[in-house]
Amino acid sequence: MQTLDQWIEKQYRHSAAQMLRSISPLGIVKTRAGFGQQVRPLRGAIVASPVPGAYDPDPDYFFHWYRDSAVVIDALRLLAAQSNTSGAADVPGATERGHFADFVRFSLALRGLDGRRLAALPLWRARVAPDFVRYLRSDAELCAAHGEAVAGETRVNPDGTLDISQWARPQHDGPALRALTLLRWCALGGPDAALQADVSELLRADLAYTLAHAQVPCFDIWEEERGLHYYTLRVAAAALARGADWLERGAAAGAAHGDGLDAQACRAQARALRGMLDGYWLAEEGYYRSRLLPSGERSPKELDIAVILAALHADGPDDPPEPADSDGGSDRSGAHGVQDPRMHATLERLAAFFEAEYPINHGRGAGRAPAMGRYPGDRYYSGGAYYFSTLGAAEFCFRAARADGATDAAVLARRGDAFLETVRAFTPADGELSEQFDQRSGAPTSARQLAWSYAAFISCIVARRRLGYNPLASSQPPRAGQ
Repeated sequence: MQTLDQWIEKQYRHSAAQMLRSISPLGIVKTRAGFGQQVRPLRGAIVASPVPGAYDPDPDYFFHWYRDSAVVIDALRLLAAQSNTSGAADVPGATERGHFADFVRFSLALRGLDGRRLAALPLWRARVAPDFVRYLRSDAELCAAHGEAVAGETRVNPDGTLDISQWARPQHDGPALRALTLLRWCALGGPDAALQADVSELLRADLAYTLAHAQVPCFDIWEEERGLHYYTLRVAAAALARGADWLERGAAAGAAHGDGLDAQACRAQARALRGMLDGYWLAEEGYYRSRLLPSGERSPKELDIAVILAALHADGPDDPPEPADSDGGSDRSGAHGVQDPRMHATLERLAAFFEAEYPINHGRGAGRAPAMGRYPGDRYYSGGAYYFSTLGAAEFCFRAARADGATDAAVLARRGDAFLETVRAFTPADGELSEQFDQRSGAPTSARQLAWSYAAFISCIVARRRLGYNPLASSQPPRAGQ
C-alpha cells in the first residue's frame, strides 16, 4: 500500500506529463464532420482535453479556452520552477520557455481574428450537416467578433480560427487570468527582447480589455448564467492591481510599456472592484455569493466553488502581498484570499453541502474530506465531484496554513491532506484525471484527461511542498511564511 507521499510523487509526474499533451498538440487532427471542419492545432494552442470527443459520450473539449489555457500555462510555470535542472532556482528551462513563447505568440495572433470575414464567405455554411445548422452562430454574431471583442470570445479553435458554434459569450475572466499569468512569468525573468516585446503587447491589451469590461455583465466560468460574478471580479481586480505596478515600474524605467495614466486608471478600477466584492458576503447564510444577476433575482448557484478558485487564481503562491491603498486604507492582502475568515466560512458551507448531497461522501473512510463539486443543483453530466474542485479545496488549506499569522497551520495542512486522500481514492490506477467523478459511483466522467485537472494537481502539490513538512507525520505546525 503506497503512502500518500509516494502516491503524490507518482501522480505529480503523471500529471505533468499528461498536462503537456494539451500544449501544442500538433499531432492530433480533430474532425468535426457535422460542422464540416478539420482542425489542425497550431503551436502555442492549448486544448482543454486532447481527447477528441464528440459528445459520444465524452464532450468536445478540443478548443483553446482563454481561461483554461491561462491556468495551464501558470501551472507550467510552477512545474518549471519545481523541476528545473539548470541549477538556478525558479528559472524555467528551454522547454518551458519555448511553450510559453509559443503561447504568447498564438494568443497575440488571435487579436487579428475578424468574424466579418467569415460571415462574408458563405461556402463554409454549405458544408455543415443539416442536423448541425441549428448549432451555428448567426452572421450578426460573427460580425461582432472583431477588434477587442475577440478577447471576450471564451474559446477559439486550436488552429487559431473562431469557434463557429453557439456558445456562452462573452466572458471577461480569460484576459484577466492571462494577464496574471504573463505577469508571473515576467517575474521569472529570462525572455529575450523579442519575446519581451510580445509579452508587453499582449499584457497591455489584456489589461485594457479588463479595465474596460470588468464591471460589464458576462457569463460565469461555468458558461451558464450572465451576471456580475465574484470569480470574474476577483481575478480582474488582481490583474489590474498588479498590472498597475508593472506599468509604474515600466514608466519609472523609461520602458515602452510604462504609462502612469494607465496605471492610475487600473488601480482605481481595482479598488472599485474590491469594494463590489465586499458586497457579495451574505451574513445570514455565512458565505460569499458567487454571482449577482441583472434581473436582481437570487440564483440557486450562489454557493459555488468558483469563489474558492477565485482566491487561488487571483493570488498565486509567489505573488507579493498587495500593499495598503495609497489613500490610507488598510492592508488588503487578507481580504478575499486564503486568510479571509469569510472565505473559510464559504469553504465550510460548500463542504457541508457536498458531504450531505453526494452518496460517495457518505460513510467515507477516516482521514478523508468530502469530494467537492461546483454548486447545488449541478446537472452537467453526473453533476458530480470535480477533480479541480476537490484539489482546489486542498490547495486552499495548504496555502492558508502557510500564510503569515496562521494560528492553526497544522490543522489546515491535515485538512488539505484529507482532501488529497479523497482525490487519491477516486483516481484510477493509471493516474488519468477526467473532469468529474460520479457522485454515486465515483467513476470518471465528463471530459477525459482534462488539462485543468492536471494543472490543479500540480498547483496543489506545489502549495503542499512549500509547507516544508509532512502534515500527517508531524504535530508541529510549520513556521509562518516558511
